[in-house]
Amino acid sequence: MRSILAPILAASTILFCSGAGAQEKLTELSIVVFGPPSLGAFLPPIIKAQKFDAAHGLDITFAERTPDAYAAQFNSGEFKIGGSAALLTVGLAETRGVKATYLFNLFDFWGAVVTTRDDVQSLGDLAGKDLAAATGTTNYQMFRWLAKAQGFDLSQVKAVNTATPGLVGYVMADRAAGVQLWEPGFTSLMAQNDKVRSLDLNIAATWEKFAGSPNIPYLGVAADSAWAESNKETVSALYNAYHDAAEWVKANPDKAAALISGGKTDVSENYAELIRANDRLGLNVQWAKDVKDEIKKVYEVGLEIEYFPSMPTDATIYEGGGAR
Repeated sequence: MRSILAPILAASTILFCSGAGAQEKLTELSIVVFGPPSLGAFLPPIIKAQKFDAAHGLDITFAERTPDAYAAQFNSGEFKIGGSAALLTVGLAETRGVKATYLFNLFDFWGAVVTTRDDVQSLGDLAGKDLAAATGTTNYQMFRWLAKAQGFDLSQVKAVNTATPGLVGYVMADRAAGVQLWEPGFTSLMAQNDKVRSLDLNIAATWEKFAGSPNIPYLGVAADSAWAESNKETVSALYNAYHDAAEWVKANPDKAAALISGGKTDVSENYAELIRANDRLGLNVQWAKDVKDEIKKVYEVGLEIEYFPSMPTDATIYEGGGAR
């Protein structure tokens, strides 16, 4: 009897183990993102801590890079997926021969110009003065368009270019009449210096008039076009992981803020406030195809300010994805 049962039991064990192994096997992904503090670094710690990647069959490794290294390694194809993909940058990359597609949006655009000077009450008051900014960023490019829409010519200011992490320092040291920046740096700055004021850029009304929509697609997840076409199920799983993370963040602002800030109490409180309001954070996870018209309007901005030499094609807008 033992000789008959032994092979059967062994075979059953092999089948059981094979089944368990199949269930546990996850698709490994490497995604390049900006290091914190940045919008691209906002959701990765949530995805990993709450295991939203594993819940959708993925094992994601987030590789943090500086903006320059990010661009070089994504555009060269070293990383097939970029999680700090500014929409204008994706469009510009195509005009330079990079075949990438914007999979889905994570954050809508928001930016600000701040000052501590009494003689600066509006953008016009910056004429002839210094404006510190990370001029190579797409946030600054969108600001250029907003300034133009208000009738202010940025050639009237002396733009002082600095790296993104240095923007808060410029304000704290009062080294420029104005500083252009965005979240999460803005919230952190406002908590540190109660003399800081934000100038009115009239973002919502200006964009609504231009695009006929409140959505301003700004930063999301992009991928090599050929990879996206060959891995549609993985792309859908990736979207679901990010979407679940975003919903969890909105439902648990305090816990989310603690994870995003790495447990830094003062920063965590600021982030929790930012998440609750969401007007400046702009967390808005949507498939690219569902905001296609708005993406094209962002591309029109790129043309208008001569950031693009030509209009990016529809190939930069991922047409896949669907209902969850």
